[in-house]
Amino acid sequence: MGRLNGKVAFVTGAARGQGRSHAIRMAEEGASIIAVDVCHDLEGIPMPLATPEDLAETVRAVEAVGGRIVAREADVTDFEQLCAAVDEGVAELGAPDIVVANAGVNAYVLFPEMTEQTWRGTIDVNLTGVFRTVKAALPSMIAAGKGGSIILTSSGFAFRGGGFATGYATSKGGVVGLMRSLALELGPHWIRVNCIMPSTVLTRMVLNDTFAKVVSGAMNDGRPFASEQELAETMERMIAPRHIIPQGSLEARDISAGVVFLASDEARYITSESLRIDLGFAGK
Repeated sequence: MGRLNGKVAFVTGAARGQGRSHAIRMAEEGASIIAVDVCHDLEGIPMPLATPEDLAETVRAVEAVGGRIVAREADVTDFEQLCAAVDEGVAELGAPDIVVANAGVNAYVLFPEMTEQTWRGTIDVNLTGVFRTVKAALPSMIAAGKGGSIILTSSGFAFRGGGFATGYATSKGGVVGLMRSLALELGPHWIRVNCIMPSTVLTRMVLNDTFAKVVSGAMNDGRPFASEQELAETMERMIAPRHIIPQGSLEARDISAGVVFLASDEARYITSESLRIDLGFAGK
């Protein structure tokens, strides 16, 4: 018996990285998946985002482990798109028991160089996008009357802040406040609301040209990296000293383990909690 047998999970930012990992792991545990991703770059956000091909790969991977999935291109900055995706998923799979608000971006610019467009874009995806995600899924969750689990992706940066991450850290701090408020409001419906708090995870959020320029300036005398492997190794040296456990990064599956736990009945009495999977980043 899977830990999530018979449940339906709605996952944003599901085309790659942590979102894809969460979708696969929950499917392995018996959940059906409603998956969405924007699948194109956003103006004012320099990091490259997922593609339609990435979302198709998530579908293939979920189906490969025996899962059912409804996948749609939808932007968390567009409430109507999210509602349409949820409606299609509910029609085929049933109301969501689990919501994983995972979609997120980081611009990787210092505050003096940050434009208002970039600031607004970051907040719109990382914080208001979480608001929209929950709003889109909540009516069907409440109508189903089965309770549920809402998991919001925050970050260790919510505790510590960080250079090149002002908008990101601010938005992730806001997610914690939203989680606490939602937990209070939705507790009477037996809907639990928690945050997952990763440190650096080796996904395309960091393994991209935009972030590579930041790391090369800080650790490589401005010289470009010869390979993605060299970038990852340099990041390891840069980030490991910030962690209590002396390792520079996590893998997406490490965060997915926490998501599955919070989604499962093993966490049935846990709500308004910030689960740190961060190698001690927030505590050092």
